[in-house]
Amino acid sequence: MKILITGGAGFIGSYLAERLLKAGHLVCILDNLSTTDLNNIKHLLKIQKLVFKKGSVLDRRILAPLIKKSDQIYHLAASVGVKLVVEKPLDSFLNNFCGTHNVLTLAAKNEVPVLITSSSEVYGKNSQIPFEEDDDRVYGSIYNERWGYALSKTADEFMALAYWREKGLPVVVVRLFNTVGPRQTGRYGMVIPRLVGQALTGKPLTVYGDGRQIRSFSYVGDVVEGMIRLLNSKKCHGEVFNLGSPDPVTIKDLALRIRKLTHSHSPIKFIPYQKVYGKTFEDMHIRIPDVSKAERFVGYRPIFSLDDILKEIINQYSN
Repeated sequence: MKILITGGAGFIGSYLAERLLKAGHLVCILDNLSTTDLNNIKHLLKIQKLVFKKGSVLDRRILAPLIKKSDQIYHLAASVGVKLVVEKPLDSFLNNFCGTHNVLTLAAKNEVPVLITSSSEVYGKNSQIPFEEDDDRVYGSIYNERWGYALSKTADEFMALAYWREKGLPVVVVRLFNTVGPRQTGRYGMVIPRLVGQALTGKPLTVYGDGRQIRSFSYVGDVVEGMIRLLNSKKCHGEVFNLGSPDPVTIKDLALRIRKLTHSHSPIKFIPYQKVYGKTFEDMHIRIPDVSKAERFVGYRPIFSLDDILKEIINQYSN
């Protein structure tokens, strides 16, 4: 097939492109490189079945001919990372919403199946754990920039399902929960690359907040496999799926694991959120997915444990 990946030069997109090329597909990557790195796909650029196009999903003149030639679309292009969302809330909201609108509109015109990547952020402050796909969302104050990101992703989801219901466009929505692995950068607030880099250089491990917040981390290869299975299953069209790991860990324990695996003597330093992201910032205490729906539909089950993931990332940094 001819497959378009928007945001394909990003961390997750690069693994997805790699996997699709290995399966023999023709892959086109569209990326404006604003928050991504061409080095992520440098090893793929010599492959004849890969085409890279620098451009934005906000530009329909670039996007339209690419979608017209495609058999499938994986829409990953979006603003990423808490730091960027807080610093540029307007750009983040418009990039997410308008970009997805362009992709869906052109995909519907050409009847091209689309996978839309959403985020665990859409659950907001909901404390019913683990999160199920049809759970309520609980958002905070309108003055908190972070909720703008959650709302933009929620709008993306509603829009995708509306295109399925009203126009018959085959769409699948996936909510990603802390997808991690080698190639990920800590530039925009990703916690594991930051902590690993600090541990290996002997710097204090900076934990934002009190470290008791609970997260789950899933290996990028597991997530990519789930995405491919979901888009290629017709019974998944018009559905929303959590993709991630159901195994929880506190951020403090994560820092301790990293320190142990790197044989580091770095101290752990707790920094108030407000000092990092500003006075209005508000975090969610816990984010754990229920992935039973994805398992039921396509047999999705994470293979890599957290320690397996950390060892791969540490090995990347060490080399």
